[in-house]
Amino acid sequence: MSLKDRIGVDLGRRVSLEDGVAWAVEHSVTYIDAQLDIAPNGLDAFDEARCRSILKAADAGGIHIGLHTLSGVNIAEYSPFLSEAIDDYLAAYIDVAVQLNAEWVVVHPGHHFGDKQLRMEAAVAHIAKAAKYAEDKGATLYLENMNWEPDLAEVHYLAHTVEEAQYYFDRLDSPALKWSFTVNHAHLVPDGIDGFIDGLDTSRLGEVRIADCTGDYEVHMRPGEGNIDFGHMFARIEGLGFKGHYMNAFGSLDDMNIARDFLVERAAEAGVVTD
Repeated sequence: MSLKDRIGVDLGRRVSLEDGVAWAVEHSVTYIDAQLDIAPNGLDAFDEARCRSILKAADAGGIHIGLHTLSGVNIAEYSPFLSEAIDDYLAAYIDVAVQLNAEWVVVHPGHHFGDKQLRMEAAVAHIAKAAKYAEDKGATLYLENMNWEPDLAEVHYLAHTVEEAQYYFDRLDSPALKWSFTVNHAHLVPDGIDGFIDGLDTSRLGEVRIADCTGDYEVHMRPGEGNIDFGHMFARIEGLGFKGHYMNAFGSLDDMNIARDFLVERAAEAGVVTD
């Protein structure tokens, strides 16, 4: 499969999953992922008949589907009732993933409010439980490294540095849990993209998520608008022997589709085999 075919498009909640599959087929996009939190893609709206119809269309078009949980849902909850709800939420995503034959579900490490250690411990417990459930159901989870927030912010995402990400992966050894590497998040911290590649177990790398940024704050820019060296990024990641997919996550569907050619050009300039 060519590099361009391995670069997918994050539907997010822009369109229904049915329309997203149809759009992907029309534009020769092989990989898509979608968020299923609100209409037209609310989790509770995916019954067996709907999933069967989407799966049939995706299979016919050669589309690989993934799901992406909402980062605003705090996986690091430890409060009564809310903690139980987190487990139910992740289990519901896994159940729908199985019905859709979705190949991955992106999950998040949560966020803290100054109570960092307690939140990290709670998050690891929730993700471990979800990973065991995923194992039993035949699903796969991808844990995403998150973005830095300004130091004076009250809320901070976890696993936004190599050290914090290592805390999670050192304690979560399920074969059903892999790594979703968001390069623009890594670009916001001194570790940088190279630091994450060097500091984490890349044998667990499941996907690479792409947007550009300037390194100043969290913003998903079109590649070329910021200062990420995408040629170097592709050279490092492809040099690992990575055969998985990339996922564009910025702008409109058309922005993400058009940017695939730009990204392939940068990779080719860096000596990466793209065919």
